[in-house]
Amino acid sequence: MTYISNVPRAARDLGSNPSTSFNRVPSVTVEFWLIKLMAVTMGETAADFLAVNLGLGLTATSLLMATVLGVVLTIQFRQHRYVPWSYWLSVVLISIVGTLVTDNLVDNFGVSLIATTAFFTAALAATFAVWFATEKTLSIHSIFTFRREAFYWLAILFTFALGTAAGDLVAEHFGLGYMATGVLFGLIIASITFGYYVLKLDGIWAFWIAYIFTRPLGASFGDLLSQPNEYGGLGLGTILTSAIFLAVIVGIVGWISVTHRGEDTIQM
Repeated sequence: MTYISNVPRAARDLGSNPSTSFNRVPSVTVEFWLIKLMAVTMGETAADFLAVNLGLGLTATSLLMATVLGVVLTIQFRQHRYVPWSYWLSVVLISIVGTLVTDNLVDNFGVSLIATTAFFTAALAATFAVWFATEKTLSIHSIFTFRREAFYWLAILFTFALGTAAGDLVAEHFGLGYMATGVLFGLIIASITFGYYVLKLDGIWAFWIAYIFTRPLGASFGDLLSQPNEYGGLGLGTILTSAIFLAVIVGIVGWISVTHRGEDTIQM
């Protein structure tokens, strides 16, 4: 099986080569990380906006967003290839739901942030273990079956829930504050990047570790921008903060939809 990156003519070539499959998720580009960081930041602020500002409450917001996510993921699974709008809409929604899952455990069920972080660490590790045992790979460059995509989205959900718990644990429970927490996780991501490019750290593990830590990085800066001054934030509010990041996401997704950035095919 040969992996071919960024092939804009894939749709035309597929008909003449039945052994070619589309990768259902994007290749890892600068745009990928930019949108992902925007999405996780928006996931934090949008969840707060729906639950607090609109007065829906945590339980109603969780049920509503889980339902919407279910509908969007159904659309995503039917694509059988990477389609930017459905993929990134799924990421934004799963970011919101992941945040709400952690918030429910902590606020509604009284589970400590330490226990929540440990639980989602174990859940993510178990997902990777079963995924690898079943598929013999954790690579995002070969997501071309329903089962692999299901493992992928389950892992994504747990990374968001874990990142939310870890970020809140460091910022609130350990008292570092939003800015210091964001800088801390930013430095961790920088060290992973150094390890990948200089020390030749395995690409699959470098990706997943960085993916996990971008969640608390984005969430910390989302809280920094949106929270009132008395809570250590800049006071922009959840509406303005969410709107800014949503506009950036829409703009980048529109651009990559036109340029076909991130499209991959796989020769079977």
